[in-house]
Formats: sequence, structure tokens, C-alpha cells
Amino acid sequence: MPRRVGPQDLGAGYGATMGFFSWVRRVRDVTPELSGSGTSGRPLGGLLGGPARDAPAQGGAAEPDVPTPLTNERLGAWFTRHGYRYFVDDEGDVGGVWRGRLFYFFLFGEHQEILQVRGQWNREFAIERLPDVLEICNEWNADRIWPKAYVRVRDDGMVHMTCEVATDLEHGVTDAQLGQLLHCGVSATSSLFDTLDEMFPDPAATAP
Repeated sequence: MPRRVGPQDLGAGYGATMGFFSWVRRVRDVTPELSGSGTSGRPLGGLLGGPARDAPAQGGAAEPDVPTPLTNERLGAWFTRHGYRYFVDDEGDVGGVWRGRLFYFFLFGEHQEILQVRGQWNREFAIERLPDVLEICNEWNADRIWPKAYVRVRDDGMVHMTCEVATDLEHGVTDAQLGQLLHCGVSATSSLFDTLDEMFPDPAATAP
């Protein structure tokens, strides 16, 4: 069974530079609330414990108290059932935008048993700021278990901050556990992004 996670688990493992931000893919299907608006989904505050909204039964739903294998359909059903806007890209992956920040919810592993919540900060850094950003990643990862924080240097030389939280769900997951994992993944990642907002109130995309 996957362990339950809580506030004491916020943090991650290492920082590094990587190539092009290849995991961002073209959106295929967008819910009507998100389509054409360019706005984020339901405010993040709602994800931190707001009341659920009634919704029609979804095909991917599972028995709430029985650990069940996770699927992209079940992820979509969870978001719909709780009133959150999301999209599905052309490879079937589920994503959403909260407070202008892009999040993806990937399923990896031989049996898609690993849930990874991956978030991208909605701003970018100039390449001259790379040493400072790497230091932030290293300090964050040294002090916290997750999310793992790292940077990617794009082909145009701009630097992006990314965070990941991964959980092995080999034995399935209940609805309550799934909600807690999504809650912790998004909120822990957002805490680092909020820190970046405070540290770089000036245009981070320009050289210091």
C-alpha cells in the first residue's frame, strides 16, 4: 500500500540542467471552462480542502474505500467530480493550469503504476541567472524530501524551473489517497513557486 503523505513530506532530491522542455505537449481536448479563456482552473485554494461539487458518474470512477489501479480516466473523473478544470493532451495525459502554472499528472511504469505530479513555474529565467537558480534548487532539495526541483535550459537559452512528485501505486489507491496525493503534489510544488515569486519580483527573464 502507498504510504500516506502529509505536510512533513514537502521537499525533494536534486537539481540539474537538462535539455528542451520536451514534456510539454500540445493540448488536444480542453474542457469548456478552460477553452478560449487563457485562465487557470479552479483556484488552488479549492484544491486545499474546498467542498466537492456534485457531478454525473464517470466511467473511470472506483469504489472510494478500495485500493484500485489508477488510470488517466480515473484522474479525469476525480477532477470532474471535485469541480476542477483540466485538459487531456494528444497523448492522453491529464493536465491543468492553477494560478498560471502548468501541471501534468503522468502515469509511468510497466503497468502505469507510478503517479507523477509535474509542475512548471509560469515565468522563466535569463541564462545569466542559472547559477542562482541552481543554488535555489540544491538548497530546496537538501532540506526537503519532495518535490524534486530542477531546471531545464531551453534551446533559446531561457531557463525553466520544474518540480516533480512521484508515488508508486503498485497496489492501487483509494479515492481519499488519490486526493491527498494530488493535493500534496500541487500544493508542495506551488510553495516553491511562491518562494520564487517572492525572490524574483523583478523580470527574471532579464540579466541581473
